[in-house]
Amino acid sequence: VQLQASGGGSVQPGGSLRLSCEVTGSIFTISSMAWNRRAPGKQRESVATIFKSGNTEYADSVKDRFTISRDDLKNTVYLEMNGLKPDDTAVYYCYADVTPTGSVHYSGYWGPGTLVTVSS
Repeated sequence: VQLQASGGGSVQPGGSLRLSCEVTGSIFTISSMAWNRRAPGKQRESVATIFKSGNTEYADSVKDRFTISRDDLKNTVYLEMNGLKPDDTAVYYCYADVTPTGSVHYSGYWGPGTLVTVSS
């Protein structure tokens, strides 16, 4: 099982970006999917989580600006980021709880990260 994120880049304050993360491999099912981030000099923090039910959770710092969604047919999770601020500058990591084919247990998998830079 592998995760590959894309969509990072540089944007001016107030701009928008859309991150994507595809899960590939021998997948039986994916339960929760999430985005975390690590800003320079700070610890990794949770940004948004989407459960298999479709319910979502957001960090207070991104509520009303970021939207997490998923496409289970494509095994892909998205993060739509609007109203970006310099404080959003970070490496963004996607995460998924995946039950591999032939297994009855799920494991957590991380993507390698994609850099988002918000600067004028």
